[in-house]
Amino acid sequence: MRLLVVDDEPDLRELYMLTLLREGWQADEAGSVAQALERMAQHDYEVAIVDMRLPDGEGNDILAWAQARRRAERIIVVTAYGSAASAVQALKMGAFDYLTKPVELSQLRQVVRSALGQRMDAAPTPAHAPAALRALVGESVPMQAIKQTLQRCARGMAPVLIQGESGTGKELAARALHELSNRAGGPFVAVNCSAIPEHLLEAEFFGYRKGAFTGATSAHEGFFAAATGGTLFLDEIGELPLSMQAKLLRAVQERKIRAIGETAESAVDVRLVSATHRDLQRCVSDGTFRQDLYYRLNVIALTMPPLRERLDDLPLLAEALLGRIRRDHERPGLRLQPEALQRLRRFGFAGNVRELENLLQRAATMASSDLIGADDLEAVPEPAAAPAAAPAPADAATPRGADPGHPGVAAAGDAAAEGGDDTARLAAYLDAVERELLLQALRDSALDRDAAARRLGLDPRQLQWRLQRLHLDDAA
Repeated sequence: MRLLVVDDEPDLRELYMLTLLREGWQADEAGSVAQALERMAQHDYEVAIVDMRLPDGEGNDILAWAQARRRAERIIVVTAYGSAASAVQALKMGAFDYLTKPVELSQLRQVVRSALGQRMDAAPTPAHAPAALRALVGESVPMQAIKQTLQRCARGMAPVLIQGESGTGKELAARALHELSNRAGGPFVAVNCSAIPEHLLEAEFFGYRKGAFTGATSAHEGFFAAATGGTLFLDEIGELPLSMQAKLLRAVQERKIRAIGETAESAVDVRLVSATHRDLQRCVSDGTFRQDLYYRLNVIALTMPPLRERLDDLPLLAEALLGRIRRDHERPGLRLQPEALQRLRRFGFAGNVRELENLLQRAATMASSDLIGADDLEAVPEPAAAPAAAPAPADAATPRGADPGHPGVAAAGDAAAEGGDDTARLAAYLDAVERELLLQALRDSALDRDAAARRLGLDPRQLQWRLQRLHLDDAA
């Protein structure tokens, strides 16, 4: 393994060199941009460790030179403390990772090992890439762009922010990113940030030692420690309160965490991937999301397209979902008529792929045979063309109780009864009652989801699922 160290401070250069040599790696050194480019023109290196500030230029000059020539080196940049903009810019240019001065030698060795592992497996094999992307069903132009981006950004350690409406497959994309990277052998830890009570967030993220607080009868490692060597996926990152955002920012910047009750920090080795259905830029403007954390998380941005923008994928998606329904219900002959597929194209799919799956589940249940026709879909209420930006006032649009004679409930029943199907009318009525109960619990709890879940006797994940199913996710 041949490495290159680029730094204009002789003492630091010597320290890095000794550290690398003790690990059994061969290393060359350079004190300027010109010397580094001369060395790189003469040799191919597996990894280059490059200081950002050099006498005759910047580390990004070396990075740009290497990128323009499609060099294979994994470049790790070293930035001064507090130089977040420089680190983010380097990552966007294609740097593998960054270190912040003063560099801890254990962290240097850790990042170099990770880069060497990625360098030896720089790209997925032809068989590996399709396998990792198989869960992302679709060959439309938007989905091809998503898959290509995932393959490119899997090669580094830059944080990735996946945005998109609920039901578009954000977690599937995060899992594919993990499986395409050299971290595929490590853990993939998925965290739903909206499902954790605020007072437990720090303990769940960073862990705690035994006896750290009342009830801590044993040590708990936390999400960061559990994801060591792999990928930490933070779903619904926009739901984190500001107090926790500050703690997460430090962990992202410093690559260190301190468990509750511990006196010393410990280094972390995770690839961070985040996701949200919210517009985080708007949240930054509103003051509900920290700009510096958004800047750190949004190094590589990925937006999952809604189903209504990739209807060409509808036949493949419907077949994949029907395949799951066939297995679950032991109905091997279940299939869609062509007319039913055409009917599906006219749906708005406010809930995207999740909405399609629910619709097919209902249609399969209602169909009199294994052949699902357009009439079986006609009985299913058609959603709006696009998700609403905000819920209408509860007094104006929400049934005020379970009384079937209430106008709101009657309207829901009438909408579902166009095909004269009693089963559909019952389903619409029950949905209307459940919607009112959920909204009332949220109102009584001042929009505190955890309190609303306790009021209803649900856990937070169950409440979240119900809000998404009834398209109330933005109501709280």
